[in-house]
Amino acid sequence: QVQLVESGGGLVQAGGSLRLSCAASGRTFSSYVMGWFRQAPGKEREFVAAISWSGGNTYYGDSVKGRFTISRDNAKNTVYLQMNSLKPEDTAVYYCARKRASSSNLYYAQNYDYWGQGTQVTVSS
Repeated sequence: QVQLVESGGGLVQAGGSLRLSCAASGRTFSSYVMGWFRQAPGKEREFVAAISWSGGNTYYGDSVKGRFTISRDNAKNTVYLQMNSLKPEDTAVYYCARKRASSSNLYYAQNYDYWGQGTQVTVSS
């Protein structure tokens, strides 16, 4: 059984930074693409970022490109999301997830099989 636990959310002023962490259980963490998604009240879950198993390839949603950075430490079974220049529209619950090995498109939430419980990020104006 895989468990994903996010941490690092909180309240920050616009222009500030936060670093989210996602700790994963299981010995096969390094074999999977990992992603971050977010969901604001009344909105659909949105792709934020993803990272290949080696960390050599990263992918970002258009709304966060240039501001957010995804990284991973396979020795620690942890994936990170560094969020800079935060905006009020970044306010959401942020989830980390593990992509199914059999799925090719990493931008769709339905292609991820394990999810964390989420961590709230609130950006005040």
